[in-house]
Amino acid sequence: MTIRPIIRYPDPRLALPAQPVAVFDGALRELASDLLETMHAAPGIGITAPHIGISQRVVVLDLDATEGARTYVNPEIIWASSEMILHQEGSVSMPGVNDEVSRHARVRIGYQDVHGNLQTEESEGLRAVCHQHEIDQLNGLFWIKRLSRLRRERLIKRFEKMSRS
Repeated sequence: MTIRPIIRYPDPRLALPAQPVAVFDGALRELASDLLETMHAAPGIGITAPHIGISQRVVVLDLDATEGARTYVNPEIIWASSEMILHQEGSVSMPGVNDEVSRHARVRIGYQDVHGNLQTEESEGLRAVCHQHEIDQLNGLFWIKRLSRLRRERLIKRFEKMSRS
């Protein structure tokens, strides 16, 4: 396991859609392992391959000590509730700043595990927020794009100021 460098906002690679994973091999499992190590070092609760500059549809979440970390390959939202919730969000690529984002309260995702097996998962609350946040990132939509222009500009200014000091 290796801690990889995390690319920082506004790196243009964060705005690019990631490529689907087609090969499920040792290199993919090593990438998932490195993502977990990198996320814990950041620290964070979710990370995607694009956060370390790799354009692949891989997400690692570690939200619950009991359940442990989960890896999602090629995840897609296949259903979302009409009910919405507000939740504080941030990014390992933009540390130190966060803001409330409106998300679906519940989602169902389809994905593959690191061996290529098809899976589905229903989630609510924090896990549902994380699924939506990380799938947005895989689609090239950095989380601050979900904020109003005014809130986004204020947050960027605050991040730039923090980065200089």
